[in-house]
Amino acid sequence: METRLTETRELELMQAVQYSSFGKGAAGLEHAEVPIPAPAKDEVLLKLEAASINPLDWKIRKGIWRPVVPRKLPHIPVTDVAGEVVEVGAGVKEFKAGDKVVSILSHVYGGGLAEFAVAKENLTVSRPPQVSAAEGAGLPLAGLTALQALTQVVGINIDGSGPKKSILITAASGGVGHYAVQLAKLGNTHVTATCGTRNIDLVKSLGADEVLDYTTPDGAALRSPSGQTYDAVVDCGTGNIPWSTFEPNLSTNGKVVSLTPNVSAMLTFALKKLTFSKKQLVPMFASIKKEKVNFLVGLVKEGKLKTVIDSKHPLSKAEDAWAKSIDGHATGKIIVEP
Repeated sequence: METRLTETRELELMQAVQYSSFGKGAAGLEHAEVPIPAPAKDEVLLKLEAASINPLDWKIRKGIWRPVVPRKLPHIPVTDVAGEVVEVGAGVKEFKAGDKVVSILSHVYGGGLAEFAVAKENLTVSRPPQVSAAEGAGLPLAGLTALQALTQVVGINIDGSGPKKSILITAASGGVGHYAVQLAKLGNTHVTATCGTRNIDLVKSLGADEVLDYTTPDGAALRSPSGQTYDAVVDCGTGNIPWSTFEPNLSTNGKVVSLTPNVSAMLTFALKKLTFSKKQLVPMFASIKKEKVNFLVGLVKEGKLKTVIDSKHPLSKAEDAWAKSIDGHATGKIIVEP
């Protein structure tokens, strides 16, 4: 397989979904036949089995990082993938053809909405048979964001040690939120979570101690049913909850971790810093680390973490998956399967 792909690559095409211009919605996505990419020295070529869409994917298409990302148009979006190694670059030591893996592709180059993609060896981890391709593909960006917020910003130890903390997780049935609830409960925590009416039972099943329906007055006000104040809030929503709603629910030194900080959040962050407020808003952007992805895959293997899958879509219907992500009401992760 390795020799065949290398020698005849110029003749081999793959199906892919790409866009040639910036804009909103799924209408601009194009189905195309493009050459199968060649792995560089430090890369592996994957036959993709699953890819998961993150809101960042369609926000990039709206132009939030232009002109830096994507590097060029047309661009094949999506970065969180799982698949099988079919070829390795000359410098790759850890993987061989036939290995099942989870990878994070570069947002600069993308590549996830396709039949094949190249991934860096240092952003690829082995996927054991206990972890399906869809479960693995859901993990990277969403799982890392939840893990980093809880461990590095809030200070929770995933092994359950340390003082007990009262945590609020908003949008707890979404891509990041459903991982955050499960990871927080691996620590020494009391978890209150918010979600819509239809997902209350799901969020309870993920381990939340209390669940607030955000469509009710108490839910909208984030008031704990048991009168808890929160040592930390992990805001997994769209960033539209104002500081004035969080503040009265925080403990003396409580903090709000904003995962989608907007201008208002950044101003609040600066103001709280300048005034030496004990209550803080902390904007956070996830950093991608191979060992942390490996840690998350291990938790799934051990049955301590699960990927809730909202829906699966064939590559031929990738625009439906894209539109569903933009709609903002997915329960868990949206998966595209080539």
